[in-house]
Amino acid sequence: MSGFSEFPDHADLAGYVAGEVSAQEKQTIEAHLAGCADCRAEVESLREMQEFLGEVPPEALLDGPPEGGDLLLQRTLRQVRSEARSSAGRGRFLAATAAVVVAAAAMGVGVAVGKAGSPAGPAVAVPPPPAPVPTTASSTVPGTKFLSGTSGETRLTASIVPAAGWVRVEAAVTGIPAGEKCRLIVVSKNGDREIAGGWLVSQKAVHDGADLNGSALVDPSQVASVVVENTDGHQFVEANV
Repeated sequence: MSGFSEFPDHADLAGYVAGEVSAQEKQTIEAHLAGCADCRAEVESLREMQEFLGEVPPEALLDGPPEGGDLLLQRTLRQVRSEARSSAGRGRFLAATAAVVVAAAAMGVGVAVGKAGSPAGPAVAVPPPPAPVPTTASSTVPGTKFLSGTSGETRLTASIVPAAGWVRVEAAVTGIPAGEKCRLIVVSKNGDREIAGGWLVSQKAVHDGADLNGSALVDPSQVASVVVENTDGHQFVEANV
């Protein structure tokens, strides 16, 4: 990344995309983006994740597990990935962020899947199959934070969804060798570490990346970063809030 000394933290990009930076910071970031292809790509990815999360309707926040939940998870994942891949230039990234919708279903909710600009249609709750509905970014859970980080060939893109005293974590990870036993860890501001999930990197995940969903007993306001490391303690990548 060019101009690294003038723009040291990728977390600034998340704030820029979310519109949470000052006018002066925005001007500085945009000046940096003009000369940094890596950061422009990062911003594009964050915006696509933000747009995709905006397509999760309010029904996805209802409490109560649906009947046939396992079948719903499989069906939702297939449909989201199919629609994501049909969008030119966005398939791989949106296929990774499909984990957000799957995580909502895993929590026991009604889920509807759609694309921006689709014809109007009714929201669909479980158990019927998901159907396209017009939605906006206001559907995103208030306080959701978007993170991204890179280290060498490894890339982590994640969202931290706040709950009552804990967080849900949806992440997409690429660039980790097959066979690695990995953990997704949420780090608090005081240095405490909570494991949000673990997985074994498959050959498919080497090429397509891994979609991860987990939770951690960390107060949403105290989250400092998300880390991916193996069971031997080797850190592959970190994304800071």
